[in-house]
Amino acid sequence: MNVVVVESPAKAKTINKYLGKDYHVLASYGHVRDLPPKDGSVDPDRDFAMLWQVDERGEKRLREIAQAVKGAERLYLATDPDREGEAISWHIAEELRRRKVLGGIEVKRVVFNEVTRTAVVQAFENARELNQELIEAYLARRALDYLVGFTLSPVLWRKLPGSRSAGRVQSVVLRMICEREAEIEVFRPREYWSVDATLTAPNGEAFTAHLTRLDGRKLDRYDLADEAAARQAAGVLEATANFAVATVERKTVRRNPYPPFTTSTLQQEASRKLGFGATRTMRVAQKLYEGIDLGGETVGLITYMRTDGVQVANEAIQATRQLVSDQYGDDYLPSTPRFYKSKAKNAQEAHEAIRPTTLSRRPQDLARSLDPDGLRLYELIWTRMVASQMESARLDQVAVDIGADGDRAGLRATGSVVVFDGFLTLYQESRDEAKNGGSNKDSDRRLPKLNEGDAVQRQAILPEQHFTQPPPRYSEASMVKNLEEMGIGRPSTYASIMQVLQDRDYVRLDKRRFVPEDRGRLVTAFLSSFFPRYVQYNFTADMETQLDDISGGRENWKTVLRQFWEAFSEAIGGTKDLSITAVIDALDSDLGPHFFPTNPDKPDVDPRACPACGTGRLGLRLGRSGGFIGCSSYPECRYTRPLAVPGDGETDDHVALIQPRELGLDPETNLPVTLRKGPFGIYVQLGETPEKVKGKAKKKDKDVEKPKRCSLPKGMAPDDITLPIALALLSLPREIGMHPESGTPITAGIGRYGPYVKHGSTYCSVPADESVLDIGLNRAVTLIAEAPAKGGGSGKALADHPADGKPITLHSGRYGPYIKCGRIIASLPKGVDAETLTVERAVEILAARAEKTKGAPKAKPAKKAKAKAPAKKAPAKKAKAKPAKKSTRRKPAARKAAS
Repeated sequence: MNVVVVESPAKAKTINKYLGKDYHVLASYGHVRDLPPKDGSVDPDRDFAMLWQVDERGEKRLREIAQAVKGAERLYLATDPDREGEAISWHIAEELRRRKVLGGIEVKRVVFNEVTRTAVVQAFENARELNQELIEAYLARRALDYLVGFTLSPVLWRKLPGSRSAGRVQSVVLRMICEREAEIEVFRPREYWSVDATLTAPNGEAFTAHLTRLDGRKLDRYDLADEAAARQAAGVLEATANFAVATVERKTVRRNPYPPFTTSTLQQEASRKLGFGATRTMRVAQKLYEGIDLGGETVGLITYMRTDGVQVANEAIQATRQLVSDQYGDDYLPSTPRFYKSKAKNAQEAHEAIRPTTLSRRPQDLARSLDPDGLRLYELIWTRMVASQMESARLDQVAVDIGADGDRAGLRATGSVVVFDGFLTLYQESRDEAKNGGSNKDSDRRLPKLNEGDAVQRQAILPEQHFTQPPPRYSEASMVKNLEEMGIGRPSTYASIMQVLQDRDYVRLDKRRFVPEDRGRLVTAFLSSFFPRYVQYNFTADMETQLDDISGGRENWKTVLRQFWEAFSEAIGGTKDLSITAVIDALDSDLGPHFFPTNPDKPDVDPRACPACGTGRLGLRLGRSGGFIGCSSYPECRYTRPLAVPGDGETDDHVALIQPRELGLDPETNLPVTLRKGPFGIYVQLGETPEKVKGKAKKKDKDVEKPKRCSLPKGMAPDDITLPIALALLSLPREIGMHPESGTPITAGIGRYGPYVKHGSTYCSVPADESVLDIGLNRAVTLIAEAPAKGGGSGKALADHPADGKPITLHSGRYGPYIKCGRIIASLPKGVDAETLTVERAVEILAARAEKTKGAPKAKPAKKAKAKAPAKKAPAKKAKAKPAKKSTRRKPAARKAAS
């Protein structure tokens, strides 16, 4: 018997069918051990000795593998064919040797780039030893990440309250996002004008030309700086009667197809074309790689999806060329095959590009076998691969210069015509947005036939105003592209890095663009001020080069670690005596120009002058939960505002509401109605705040009646609040009417989670584009009828659990989606999309939850004992209540300390 270990249970099931009864295939479910998250896991003083720890999940898998190898002839480690897969195989082998279960058993490494019968069988025929150089590259990378994270993060926690963590690559990515935001904040749009002329060719066709020359001088972009200059230039053209073609330039250009996908280009294009985030793309690609059931056999649909290589196996190239010839004809087939080479910095080309395992398996043939996400991604990969072996497109480009009244003015019209579409008939790569409002529309325009000397007729002259645009925020696609071009990190880790930054609340995605949070900006400013070397782009890219040199056998991994640690530990030691005042001064100096920009229209106004007291100076401050802007005259002046540039909506609201704004008097009570800002946002209040309610007295004096308040719903601007609107808000909750079926009232109000309608015990959120003040009975009844049943309802059936046959169901709960199987209930982890959740992933989540709570039944006897105690000593019931309360409070703290 031979034992085979792969990473995922789906792959294990497939490979078992390929290999037959002489092989027992098990899944490791990824890594079986890791560095424990505590000091000393990597010890530089002991030549970077690394302490590995097996977690509960890994222990279970190792026991299964250890049991299986007893009496086996060989152990085949068939984890993924990359550096991480090599590391997983090494960890399994090392841990089994440590447990002394490999005596006399031959250990071999097997790698295959696609999960197909042919590829798997060939891989087992060419089994090899573990690659020590790849393992050492992994060890160096893991040690570096640990040393940076677990050495730098505590410095952040001590010196920068509210920060979460720092990372070797994540901090550099965060810096990129913050620097782009800073560029946008200080950007000042510049006005410029253009003049276009609509002209008619001799054959009667109309076309557009741009004014490019005036009074014998070529116009630059900003030469027509305002409307007056544009109108004057337009007047010259309007006063001209003679327009004639001066020159016509024609040239034929070839546009070549793009290479098949790598990990990064797949993430970029899936983001642009499909709207997929990097995490979602990799999750769907993993499923396509591991395979689906086709005709009773599980088959992998694409090659391995973590690769930098663009090269393709000769067999795949020939199959693609045959398909192009058969489906599109020989005109679309180049005379020789196309071979590609990666241009990305630090690319590792050990693996093929991402391609379909069988080109004859067209997307339309899989429409019934794949879910929507899988089908769309497979179609993208299939079309890109086929297009990569098609003929180039040929385009005729034309540029026509037109003279107006001789040399008084000159215009230019450009356009292109696709003579032969070639690969464009199947695939066109999407583009990122052009900077500063640039456009490619002119080059794609078709022009009428024009010859030198042709007279053209003027139809209309149109001056048009433009403004320069700030650089765009990074999307996931543009971020991946920049990181790869700069050689920062590895494409296989980009998705997780961007997810970590969001999980740490350092950045957020707004309209699929990265926006830095206040916490993220503070962390970047801190690291740039006190650890500048370690957030430099070149330093991080050079470190990647060194790691690649280790995997190629050109560098010693411990030498690289020593060189890094010597300088890094010195930098850490330099912050030992760093005071909070020094940190604030550095952050204020770094972020000050962005948070306190000078108004170009009011250069004499000090942007740091406090708007509340007029004498204090605004500066950056650090609080328990992070940074904010405050007045230097504290505590006499308590003005604060969030970290934002003046002009942002939130900042304006805050400045405007330093003092309550009176809206008018309530006609019923004759009490003032005011608009105020509190710690949880803006609200309206009826009446004044009694003195006894302020400060500590409010918790002790129960006789003091608090004034009625109501928070503003999300999306309701403070400037739009009038007295009638405020009174309507203060009247909430209001009764809408009686439910037509039950006859009980339906009410509307604003609660902890926003506006709602309520019927009995059923609450339903009011959609963001509807007003809780205006919602009527019919709409409320509809919302209640569409609300999910309490407790998530019966849920959506996913499948039966492979172990016990119990149904696995997907539910939508108050705190997000969750899955249920029998008595086990597990929330979906962050980053797991409920729409694309696979059965395999659901089983993993349920297993992790079951292991986490497997000790829960042991607590039952203790509960029974507590329940009986009051019965024995009934008279002392009240006296017992207090100790019971104390013990329940202490237990969580004790568990936390133990952990």
